[in-house]
Order: sequence, then C-alpha cells, then structure tokens
Amino acid sequence: MMPYVGPGHQPRMTILTPEQLTGRASSHVREVSALSCRLHPAAADALLRLAREAASYDIDLVVASGFRDFQRQLAIWNGKFRGERPLLDRDSLPMDVRTMDEEAIVRAILEWSALPGASRHHWGSEVDVYDRAALAADQRPQLVVAEYVRDGVFARLVAFLADKAPQYGFFVPYDSERGGVKPEPWHLSYAPVAGAALPALTLSVLEQALIDAPLCGAPIVQRLLPEIHERYVCRVAPAPPTPAARPF
Repeated sequence: MMPYVGPGHQPRMTILTPEQLTGRASSHVREVSALSCRLHPAAADALLRLAREAASYDIDLVVASGFRDFQRQLAIWNGKFRGERPLLDRDSLPMDVRTMDEEAIVRAILEWSALPGASRHHWGSEVDVYDRAALAADQRPQLVVAEYVRDGVFARLVAFLADKAPQYGFFVPYDSERGGVKPEPWHLSYAPVAGAALPALTLSVLEQALIDAPLCGAPIVQRLLPEIHERYVCRVAPAPPTPAARPF
C-alpha cells in the first residue's frame, strides 16, 4: 500500500498500464473489506480516513460501487443495449430499446454508463457513495440527482464532501453538464491516481481494448469512438493539483 501522508500531501501520481487503465487487469487494486469494494490502495487509504471523519458528523459514508473490470462494464453495456437493464434518457425517464435504432441506443447508454474500457471505475480511483445513516432500514439508494440536491436525502453528505473531500484528494469529475456524462454528485475521484490516468487513456489505448470484445453495437461504437473519447472520457472536471508528497 502507498503510505498515507496526510490531507494536502497526497502520494505521487500513480502510472497505470494500458491493461489497468481499461479494466483488463486488476493488479492495481485490492479488496477493502471495510468499504466492501476493491480500490487502488492509495485511494482506499484516503477514503477510509474520509469515512472516519464523516462518522464524526453522523454520516455513514458507504460505497455503492468501486472498481469495475472490463467484463463487468461490458455486461452493463450489453444488458442496456439489449433492453435487459433499465435504459434512461437525459431526464432519467425509462426508454424502450425496441423503438430505437442502434445509434440512438448507443448514445442513450453513454448518458449514464461508460463504454467498456472507458470507465473511470477501471482505475480503482473512483467510488459512488451515499449516506446510509440518512436512509430508513428498508430503503436503498437510487443514485439519482434528486437524492443529492438541497432538499434531497443526501444533502448533508453533499455539504460534507464539498468541505472535506478535497482535503483527502477527492473531487467530483461529473460536477456539471459539459456535453458528456450527466452530473453525478455521488461520484468521487481520487486525484493522485485519476489525474495521471485520464491523459494516459488515449484514443489508441481505448481502441486496442475494444478489439475482439463482444460489444453490442460495435460497428456504431467504432464509427463514433473519437467523439465518444472526446465527449465522455475527456469532458470532465480537471483533477485538482496534487501537492508533492513528503519524503516517505
């Protein structure tokens, strides 16, 4: 594990291989039982400390999703393409793939789900989070924007994260509408890893990852791939500067 060096002194940028960047390898992540997910060790260490501080505010910070490999992202993509998983429009309303052509389906999936190989969750630096303490015992989070707005069930969590998450190296990459992925206030990114991973995930790296993948809509994706890379990979909030770490 990379050592924790305190808020404001995150570890040096971590360089991932093309296989790790695209979720085809998982050697850069480990199982974190306390968070019930797999994460990059540096991100896990910082998130555990952030969660402990959240607890002092009576916020039970829980991870809904951490590392996802290529095959898991492929299953999500293909399930949505075939209508086996819910497909939502830009207003979070359900769509019927039986009434849509293949390009329309591809574009609809990209509003909320990443192309396999292009998901930031492959990096081990990304988590979707919610406050379990804000829910009733039988209630489950939906991870929709309405839960995270001012009068939403997770409003206190949002305020806490805005104040504290940057101190531990985390930021919200999908913080506003940029013409790509819709805003996701539940999605946290660990800057010391993600800041190096994003420029390394080039179009050619993504193209290589998709060769021979059993991807639904593959001909459409191949034609649209430069646009997909520019809009849905690159159009995010920039990772904040990472101060140089103290000597270990």
